[in-house]
Amino acid sequence: MNKKKSILIIWISLFVLFTSLVFYIIGCNSNYLIKNTFKCISLVILIISIISLILGIIYLLKNKRRQSFAKAKMIIISILISLYILGCSSFLFILYGPFTGFKDWLVTTAMATMNHKYYCKWFYSEEEINNVLGSNYIDDGGRETDPTLVNHEEITSYKNEYEKQILKRNKDDLYKIIKFEVNGCDAYLGVVYDPSKISVGYTKWLGRSGQYIYDMAKEQNSVLTINGGGFQDPNYNSNGANPVGLTISNGKIITDYSMGGASGVVGFNSDNTLVLFQNVSGEKALEMGIRDAVSMGPFLIVNGKKSFTKGNGGWGYAARTAIGQRKDGIVLMLVVDSNATRTKGASMKDLVDIMDRYGAINAANLDGGTSSVMVEKHGTGKDATFDMLNDPIDSALRHRTRGIPTIFKVVE
Repeated sequence: MNKKKSILIIWISLFVLFTSLVFYIIGCNSNYLIKNTFKCISLVILIISIISLILGIIYLLKNKRRQSFAKAKMIIISILISLYILGCSSFLFILYGPFTGFKDWLVTTAMATMNHKYYCKWFYSEEEINNVLGSNYIDDGGRETDPTLVNHEEITSYKNEYEKQILKRNKDDLYKIIKFEVNGCDAYLGVVYDPSKISVGYTKWLGRSGQYIYDMAKEQNSVLTINGGGFQDPNYNSNGANPVGLTISNGKIITDYSMGGASGVVGFNSDNTLVLFQNVSGEKALEMGIRDAVSMGPFLIVNGKKSFTKGNGGWGYAARTAIGQRKDGIVLMLVVDSNATRTKGASMKDLVDIMDRYGAINAANLDGGTSSVMVEKHGTGKDATFDMLNDPIDSALRHRTRGIPTIFKVVE
């Protein structure tokens, strides 16, 4: 065997070796993407490629002859194989190395989604996923709101710069928008001064399809709109048709399903106070005076006490929507964008800190991801336009939103 063939065998062996090594290591950590049978096959191929590599090196060392061959070609092949080996090594190091940041981000972000939990299951076992979730979570302590803590009394003095941003306004303003950044991503805080103007809207095709938020805003003449509660999508094609849990709009029960997971009741009572309840039926909610509500969570702040967050809060980083209320009754509607690759955004801890910073004594997370949208009405009459202030990005990295079932809207 000549020198050229020996080198070729070495490079092919290295390529196969690292490819089978990637599959085998992933298979050792999760049986979701790489089944046991294929993991065993990868191990056999790995052993064969090691033997082939050793033989190639032996033949190369034994070969004393100098033969001319296309050096440029071999250099190019060598560079490509080296880059491939470096890429495989880096990939494995990121997934299973000593630094847990990527693992925490992937697991918490994927497990918080409806349809993309398999992303982390490809690479990690159920035990490892549970370990990560056990190190990143948010706990509201099962608390529910005491509506009497919101007195709706106007505050005229500023305690800090954030208070000044909220309270400084023209007397006739119904709302204002405060823009800032969270983890390098744009965030929009809608400050609504009259909570009686806020209610829940829902898709006109309830049970069949959701609607884009800007269509609902236009049809329902909302001057400021954010997305509302979560939705059920058991067949992955209902497109926001069915709200999860309880939905109440203007004192009417729209849906009343059993809830689970992190869902709670988020809404307003007849005193225009934001109320948060862990679990309540539609009839009970009406008896309690709740006029508008959706189901979502977790709760971020309850009765002035921030929920305990460990790590990033267990929901990863993504586009987020949240709603809160200050003691003076002013309502905070928050929407945070993700970046173009959906790898950044806000964590639950970020939402807690933002709502607390602006004085919320009660606040809850709403549906997020591609659902996170804020729409503002500009102009009046036939000249009115409805514009998305933020930039939602879907799972295909397209700059677009999706159909959703419910909204919180501000109607003059």
